[in-house]
Formats: sequence, structure tokens, C-alpha cells
Amino acid sequence: MTPVIALLDANVLYPASLRDLLLQLAFAGFYRARWSAEIDEEWKRNLLAARPGLAEKIERTQIVMRQAIPDALVTGYESHIPNLVLPDARDRHVLAAAITAEAEVIVTFNLKDFPAAVLAPHGIEARHPDAFLQSFITGLPLHFLNAVRDCLSRLTKPPVTIADYIQVIRRLGLTKTATFLDDNRSHWQSYS
Repeated sequence: MTPVIALLDANVLYPASLRDLLLQLAFAGFYRARWSAEIDEEWKRNLLAARPGLAEKIERTQIVMRQAIPDALVTGYESHIPNLVLPDARDRHVLAAAITAEAEVIVTFNLKDFPAAVLAPHGIEARHPDAFLQSFITGLPLHFLNAVRDCLSRLTKPPVTIADYIQVIRRLGLTKTATFLDDNRSHWQSYS
């Protein structure tokens, strides 16, 4: 079975912990991640506005992202933009990239900006990242726990506890994912 293609909106790439988890899952073959240079620039610009001291880290992160998932960058989508109508015209580039990438899903916190009636003719649906992660939790729970373990193992400066990681995931609004991790804390601890 071919993994689903998912276009990642800038707002799910902005938080480091969610970005890392989504990219870990893509790298592990759960799904095929896609984004455009415009999306890449948007999350970077917004993060730099909030935390200007991270410029060098963000540059390194983008390089690592491109190396880890070399086919993620969607190009040639601009011709779709003028024909798309969304509640916020500034989001048309996201849908255009999803169409070009032949994505089945746009992973975004802004579901209202991507109405089902507009996306359906393109065979695309918008999903909140918590719902997107639930599809992997339901289908491959042990593999999902291993992916989380891999993410946690990289958080060494300073080290992050399992409880802290779950709290961060919950604060991001990924309540079902956080509950799953909390409920399985002892199980996935044994994999470390």
C-alpha cells in the first residue's frame, strides 16, 4: 500500500516538537511529506519574528529537513493559484501546492481556511494534526511509539522527560495524541 501524501502547512511546521514528530513519521515511511518553498519560508519568517536569536538554528533545521526528505519540496504549483477560491486568499498557495503534489491531505491547524467543499473536487481533505496523527496511532501504535522515542532521544540539550514531552504535545492542542502517549508511557519507555 502506497503511503498517503500529505502537504504540511506552515502552522504545523512552526512548533519544533510537532515539526520533528511529523518529519520523523515521514522519514520512517508512515506517509510522504510535502511542502513548498513558500510554506518553508512562512514558518521560518514567523518563528524568526517571535525568536530572532534562532536564525542559525532554523537555517540548519531547513537543511536537515531537505536532506531527510529530499523529495518533499513541491514546485510548479503557481499556475493553480489564480483559479482557487479560499476564505483567506493568502492560503491559495497551500492548496495549489497540495494539488500539484497530488496530496490527499493538508495537515493544518486552520481547518476553517480549507473548506471541504473547495478541497473535495481535488481529492484533498484538510486534517488537524491531532487527527492526522491518530490515523497512525490507530494503524501502527507500536511503530508510532517508536517514532516518538526517536524524537525524544534527540532532545538532549537540555534533556526532555517523557512527561515534559507529553505536556508540550498537549499544549499544542494534540490532546488525543498526548492522551495516547500518556496512557502508553510505561510501554514506550521500555523501548528506550
